[in-house]
Amino acid sequence: MRSHRAYWLAVSAIAFACASCSSLALREGGNPAPELQSANLSNSPSAQQRAATGAASNKGWPELARGIKSYEDGAYKGAAKQFQAALDLGLEAKADQATAHKYLAFMTCVSGREKSCRDEFRKALDADPAFELGPAEAGHPIWGSVLRSVKSDAATKAKAK
Repeated sequence: MRSHRAYWLAVSAIAFACASCSSLALREGGNPAPELQSANLSNSPSAQQRAATGAASNKGWPELARGIKSYEDGAYKGAAKQFQAALDLGLEAKADQATAHKYLAFMTCVSGREKSCRDEFRKALDADPAFELGPAEAGHPIWGSVLRSVKSDAATKAKAK
């Protein structure tokens, strides 16, 4: 029992450390810092345009930013609701959709729900086929291997068609 608890404490510590590698700083008032909007969520022109316009036309963007902040603060239940709300409200950029699914995958992976984790990573790849984890995220002992497996399965299915 004690070694099981120590294992999960270590996994949680790694998860928190990896999550901070892809952080999104928020300014007062809950708005993402413009210089980080495009750097952290997407380098696409649409993300850069949203950063310049304050994301007024992208209804899901504020929820995505709040979800990332909640995730970083360790408020996972609230973060999960915010990521889902961002998706439901609409995220214009495919990379932003993939980001929401990525964080949902992280939370389900760490909680031991591998099937849900795999589903979220599949959704991230469906939204953005170029989706990749950052170096620190990809090396995570739980979700890094799950994403590699999902990508491998997708490649195998693509070859079979």
